Amino acid sequence: MAQVNILSLAQSGTEYNRERVEHAFSLARDAYGETMHWTGITVMEHVLGTLEELQPFEPDEDTVIACILHHMLEQKAMTLLELEQQFGSKVRELVSGIHLLGHVTLEGRRRSIEDLRIMLLSVSDDIRILFVALCDRAYCLQFVQKLEHARAKRLCQDVLQLFAPVAARLGIYSLKHRLEDGAFPVIHPIDSELISEQLHHIHAEYPEYLERAQAALEQFLQEQQIEATVHFREKQAYSIFQKMHSKSLSSITDIYDLFALRVIVHSEEDCYRVLGLLHRIGRPLANRFKDYIAFPKPNGYQSLHTTLAGFAGLHAGCFVEVQIRTESMHREAQFGIAAHWSYKEHGATARAMENVQLHSMLLSQESVNGDDDVPTLVDHIFVLTPRGDIIELPEGATPLDFAFQVHTDLGLSFRSARVNGSIVPLDYALENGDVVEIQKHASPQPSSQWMQVLKMASSKSRLRRFLYTQDRPKLIAMGKELINAELKKRNLPPLTTDLSIMKVCDGEALTLHQREDILMKIGQGAERPSSLLPRLEVLQPVFALVEDSKKAEHHNRLQRKDALIGIEGGVAMPLRYAKCCSPQESPQEQIVGNINRFGEVMIHRHRCRMYKNTNPERRISVWWK
Repeated sequence: MAQVNILSLAQSGTEYNRERVEHAFSLARDAYGETMHWTGITVMEHVLGTLEELQPFEPDEDTVIACILHHMLEQKAMTLLELEQQFGSKVRELVSGIHLLGHVTLEGRRRSIEDLRIMLLSVSDDIRILFVALCDRAYCLQFVQKLEHARAKRLCQDVLQLFAPVAARLGIYSLKHRLEDGAFPVIHPIDSELISEQLHHIHAEYPEYLERAQAALEQFLQEQQIEATVHFREKQAYSIFQKMHSKSLSSITDIYDLFALRVIVHSEEDCYRVLGLLHRIGRPLANRFKDYIAFPKPNGYQSLHTTLAGFAGLHAGCFVEVQIRTESMHREAQFGIAAHWSYKEHGATARAMENVQLHSMLLSQESVNGDDDVPTLVDHIFVLTPRGDIIELPEGATPLDFAFQVHTDLGLSFRSARVNGSIVPLDYALENGDVVEIQKHASPQPSSQWMQVLKMASSKSRLRRFLYTQDRPKLIAMGKELINAELKKRNLPPLTTDLSIMKVCDGEALTLHQREDILMKIGQGAERPSSLLPRLEVLQPVFALVEDSKKAEHHNRLQRKDALIGIEGGVAMPLRYAKCCSPQESPQEQIVGNINRFGEVMIHRHRCRMYKNTNPERRISVWWK
């Protein structure tokens, strides 16, 4: 089977290193063996079927190898490091990304559907990852009828709501239509049946209409000497369903673009020439003309659209849409951004640069549904737990951040981490698609130094809260000791168990936890015990008496000084003895005075050296009475 696939790959026109591709097939065959895929076929058959879906997009060699090996991680047959050693970093990145996208599902989702769609785009550092993931889903749909109903429904829900819209966003309409055709009848069986019945009636009323319209248009263009190819298509059942719901239509005959002809010409000038000619042989509908050549869609789609009535024998109540485009525009409409890839003309480096530009373009434009207000996830990465759960992290996040995001207890008990099977340092920067496994201690043993390693505010907050809780009893005890020492100095009783003297502080009733918070601050040194006591309601009368006593003593001191010392002019001024010379200790010595900046008269001995340094203009005569 490997030989057959290599032969078909070679027939696509893309050059491959046969030895390298065969080596990948050999490894896959040995690793997958007869292991069954969940679709009911072997994993090897599934891989080859996905590769067949991928071939029309002309995948390059690395993409082919990644497609062959994209179940290796799931089967635990190889690690990412081993993949890189044997096939290079590009294959490693592709396999890692494809493995990650295999776990993006609506089941048990915590994010909105729109966020999940953007995730499919944003986690794919290389657009080739998405192509393999989309082809994988398209091939799985071939077996949907053989799956149990619940599993089939989950697959089709993911396809209709996640993968098909992303294919449309990338402009890969050939894949979009295949995905929708396979999933629609499973999710909406009644609507699918009703639409089929209505289409059957129209076919009966207008047998072979599109074939006749195609032949008539080709003949007309030949007569006008325009070289063109004409295709026809009937609107896809799921697209009919969506339009009927969005427009509240009851019959598919009310859909203007139910039938369509596609005219493919050689140049843009021919596109506009054909448009003018078509408007001569059919009646164009007002407001149904769209120039996507001059104004392409965000995904790069280009074409002219016009809707005609009374064309090729169709009765006046029915319409046909005509799409006019060049061959390159048609290729892009079928293959989306893959139409930009030309592996035969450019090297791998040029192609890689193109990938980066395309990826940047996709993420800078509006969301999959065109909502401008939906935030993108450009600065985020997505990694996997060993069970396959997807964990979203900011760029630069570490295994320690990962552990805290999975569960706080896992983060607090963190011992070491394996990323893609290898032990990594604590500050290792995780990348998209990494599989992270955490080894833990039996009990939490966090370190305050982890604060320097953590990148996420939420992780830091959880660690800080734990450290705070661990230190709290010790700090509360220290705060109690400091408060009791202050109370003892004032001959007041020590704190009781319920901290009753702290029940009311600054006029506010405090819970026991709030009282302990204050003690903790004092234990941390963030607040002084002496500043707390006057704010406690129960102690305020005591401090009021102390304050009154201080005032009385100060007044008495002033009175005593006034009785002993006379001041020039007989003016009553507050007096203070200078500490530098303590004149009150020798009342028989001559004294001098000067007025300080507080308006007090400082009394010095007349021989005091400090007095000699005072401002002469502020000196005043004083004497012992």
